[in-house]
Amino acid sequence: MTVDAFQAAYEFTPEGEWAAPGRVNLIGEHTDYNDGFVMPFALPLTTRAAVARRDDGVLRLHSSADPSDTVWLRIDDLEPGGVDGWASYPAGVIWALHAAGHDAVRGADIHYDSTVPVGAGLSSSAALEVVTALALRDLYELPLQPWQLARLCQRAENVFVGAPTGIMDQTASACCTEGHALFLDTRDLSHRQIPFDLAARGLSLLVVDTGVKHAHSDGEYGRRRRGCEEGAAALGVDALRDVPYEGLDAALAEVKDESVRRLVRHIVTENRRVERVVALLEAGDARGIGPLLTEGHASLRDDFRVSCPELDLVVDTASDAGALGARMTGGGFGGSAIVLVEDGLCEKVEEAIAAAFDDAKLRSPRIFPATPSTGATRVR
Repeated sequence: MTVDAFQAAYEFTPEGEWAAPGRVNLIGEHTDYNDGFVMPFALPLTTRAAVARRDDGVLRLHSSADPSDTVWLRIDDLEPGGVDGWASYPAGVIWALHAAGHDAVRGADIHYDSTVPVGAGLSSSAALEVVTALALRDLYELPLQPWQLARLCQRAENVFVGAPTGIMDQTASACCTEGHALFLDTRDLSHRQIPFDLAARGLSLLVVDTGVKHAHSDGEYGRRRRGCEEGAAALGVDALRDVPYEGLDAALAEVKDESVRRLVRHIVTENRRVERVVALLEAGDARGIGPLLTEGHASLRDDFRVSCPELDLVVDTASDAGALGARMTGGGFGGSAIVLVEDGLCEKVEEAIAAAFDDAKLRSPRIFPATPSTGATRVR
């Protein structure tokens, strides 16, 4: 489909097709830009790109989401803030490649298709960036490892697009493997794959897309990040990751601003939750992670204040219906929640959530099982 759409848009055959997934973050929210720990896994939902090189400095971008329009850009004219809309993400990737010295990239024709829902907290922007970076790396034979592509994509989003996101989303899309969650130290990008086969233990992880849209470049996300930086400065550390869990009470006593104190508490306790989830999964106790998911949601709701009524409704309803644990996932202010549930209770929990949204006169959420899948790859 992606190749056919490329041919329809550009009237010739692409050189190849690539795919990069969206992600679900199992645990570790807002810790990535605090040099902390995260634990995402890749979804089977992907953004695909059919690509051909150009040598004239022109970048042409076409998407099935807007088939009537092709975006034309000149690479030499790219500058931060200079491109609007979805095209700013792939344009930012090429800008970041050039800024890093990879000026062999002299142009491309690209068509995109995607099954990653936009604004659902499942990293649609990272999938778009990573699939672009991987395709250009392969076609132009750039000496870049997947984690290096993730770094470049983060720079594209931070500097070119202007969204102050951390490194987790891009690394998950680039580096995850099938059947595993990625335990990632965002400070040095060291990581290891943690087996995450819920089906073998009679469990499922449901994603509930509330349909509430969010945008990371909006002010609230940036305010949380600046607040974390203020907390680190007040405590004399490089990042909140450096505040030990055992010293949390003493650290909180040093932070005078109550709103900043709440941010500090969430980051320090969330890092500990990631470590506990890793330990439980490595011990074969997948059921045991449920309470930690719910605990993490309470922290995001009350301390970090990035939840919303729809996400809280999912978590509360799922818990009342017998779920083992639930929490919002992603940056917040909308998007999706995840629910850990026994296989035999999936239908009951899904029906309860749907009924709760109907009773609240909210649009029906999209609910689907999350299966840990492969990271970015060449399809053909």
